[in-house]
Amino acid sequence: MKIAIHKSDVGFHPRWKDYCERNSISYKIVNCYSSKIIPELDDCSALMWHHSQGNSRDLVIAKQILFALEHSGFRVFPDFKTNWHFDDKVGQKYLLERIGAPLVASHVFYNKSEALNWVNQTVFPKVFKLRGGAGSSNVKLIRDKAQARAIVKKSFGKGFSNYDAKANLKERFRKWRLGRTNFIDLVKGMVRFFHPPQFAKVAGREVGYAYFQDFIPNNQSDTRIIVIGDKAFALMRYVRENDFRASGSGNFGYAKELFDERCVQIAFELSDKLRLQVGAFDFVFDENNNPLVVEVSYGYTASGYNNCPGYWDSHLVWHEGKFNHEGWMVENIILGL
Repeated sequence: MKIAIHKSDVGFHPRWKDYCERNSISYKIVNCYSSKIIPELDDCSALMWHHSQGNSRDLVIAKQILFALEHSGFRVFPDFKTNWHFDDKVGQKYLLERIGAPLVASHVFYNKSEALNWVNQTVFPKVFKLRGGAGSSNVKLIRDKAQARAIVKKSFGKGFSNYDAKANLKERFRKWRLGRTNFIDLVKGMVRFFHPPQFAKVAGREVGYAYFQDFIPNNQSDTRIIVIGDKAFALMRYVRENDFRASGSGNFGYAKELFDERCVQIAFELSDKLRLQVGAFDFVFDENNNPLVVEVSYGYTASGYNNCPGYWDSHLVWHEGKFNHEGWMVENIILGL
């Protein structure tokens, strides 16, 4: 079996390539943006492509190419069940509700008057989100009815850019001040304040819907559980100072003792129900200490998990020591999982 890996130096791609080389797995590098990508795969049995919501070309065509290949019986990573709801929090709401997941209560509206009626009747705070965005981008805490009305009117008016230049620059400055990024990265944020990245132009503006989740207070972190086949590993993400958001904070915890294994069990169960190749589930805890799912993804920043001390198997048995999660993806695609 020969695996095709998209030509890229970011994401999972370099580690997939390295794993194949170290384990004598036949592979070739392909350019998924080529008009000739389909015939270039004739001597392969699978394609692996870690596409990103922050890449303008990926936004245009990645899912379509992957789904076209899978439709014809070709193995792909990520496949349709893993991929269709990627970076679509609204789509995930319906999916997770349908399978009975313990989802944070979520509310979506496609009509301005209905949204405003809900605002007048509900209690605050609530969390407003756009359907896409990583690292807590496009996520705002709405504290009262007046703020909610304004956000609803904008949702059904001019809408929102997929790139919040002000929030992005503020986040880069925070990380620069803490020594978690360099001055060049800060300058890039300043440039992007006036010249938004290409992916935001391709994605266009988010308009015509308003999506809210209940705010779950008293969480100083969230729990990320990643399931790949019959294995799972975890990351604790602590909230930013004077903020409620954990994703993208860059402040992590790894020790096994930090994690409530109920989250691991739920992640395994949901991943199995949804038949995901990879399921990265985010959890918070309600006032009764019950774990609730916030959202799910297939992609994540691989380097953030280098310090994980071990993993659980599907029987919740802990296996101490380093592991290669990108290698698990390769092995599973070979097995057809």
